[in-house]
This record gives sequence, structure tokens and C-alpha cells, in this order.
Amino acid sequence: MSAELPYLPVRRLSGQETLHRGGQPLAPQVLAFWQWAASDLLGNTFRGWFAEFLVASDLGITGATRNGWEGFDLQTKDGVRIEVKASAYLQSWKQKRLSDPAFSVRPAKAWDPKTDTFTDAPDRHSDVYVFCLLHHTDKATVDPLDVTQWTFFVLSTLAINKRLGPRQSVTLRQLKALGPLEAQWGAIAPAIGEALARNDAA
Repeated sequence: MSAELPYLPVRRLSGQETLHRGGQPLAPQVLAFWQWAASDLLGNTFRGWFAEFLVASDLGITGATRNGWEGFDLQTKDGVRIEVKASAYLQSWKQKRLSDPAFSVRPAKAWDPKTDTFTDAPDRHSDVYVFCLLHHTDKATVDPLDVTQWTFFVLSTLAINKRLGPRQSVTLRQLKALGPLEAQWGAIAPAIGEALARNDAA
């Protein structure tokens, strides 16, 4: 029987790396790939990843690489596990009307990429959720890079579990009814701290 194949940590790239042919550099750079693949920040695929980056950059934890496999999206320097969800009124495609923002809160089994094992039962594996809403509604001026066009709603996972149980998703109206902390970019960290403090005081 062959030996097990080990976990490979992700190496952070600079963007200046090039394709190569057996070690012989070729012209295309990794930066060109990123520009080609990830320029649509309004589309559903990369808007969620970009929202994770917005939260991570606000918290000062962008020094590594995106966590694409574990049961939560981000972890602070103090060990707080964060799940990030994103939604918007506008999409990159043609729309007949504004979208109705909604966020997934689905419990799921967590997979550990270092051991290739799953948790036994579906759960929410973070300490807190940050719901990122691109609230801008004018297609002529929408710009996901403008942090003033985003609003962030912070709610502890404990509160979500108590109020929503096994529910799969929540609309913006339903989310606001849960009493999340509302924050702008630059103030997400204190909102997370307050959300967790509410748990301690409950």
C-alpha cells in the first residue's frame, strides 16, 4: 500500500510569478490570471470571497491566504472564528428588479484538510457571523471597492443557533429582526467584541 499523501499548506503568491515550461519562465504572470478570473466582484462567485477579504482587511488578518476548506472563514489573532456571508441588491448581469438580499446560515459538517476527516454532525462552527451587504442600489455608480457602499451585520453564532435552529437561510428583514450589531468598514472588530460580550451577559 502506498504512503498517505500529506496536507500541503498554501504558499502565498505575489502575483509576479510566471508560468514556466520545466523551469523555463514564460510570459504570463499569476497576476494576469487573477485579473482574468476574479475581476467581477459583483458576481456571486467572487463577491463572497471579496467580502471575506473586506472583513479580514478590517481585522488586520490578511497576511496569510484565504481559508477555503475549514468549517469557518476567518480567525482573529485572539482565536475568534468568523463565518462571513455576503449578499447584494445588484448583480453584474441584467436585472428586471433589485435582488432581495438573503444569507445562508446552513449548518454543515466541517472538514479538516489536515486530517481528511469530517465532524460527526452538521453544525455552525464559528463563534460569530459577519453578514456583508453591498447596500448600493444604483448600477451606474456601484463599486464594491468603495467600503462606504457596504454595511456589516454582526451576530454571534450562539444567538443564531438559539433563534434560527437548523434554518438554512435568512432574508435581510429576518436578519435585522434578530437584532444584529450594524457596523461600517473600520468598525467590525468592536462589533464582534460586543456580539460576543452579549453572550457572556446573557
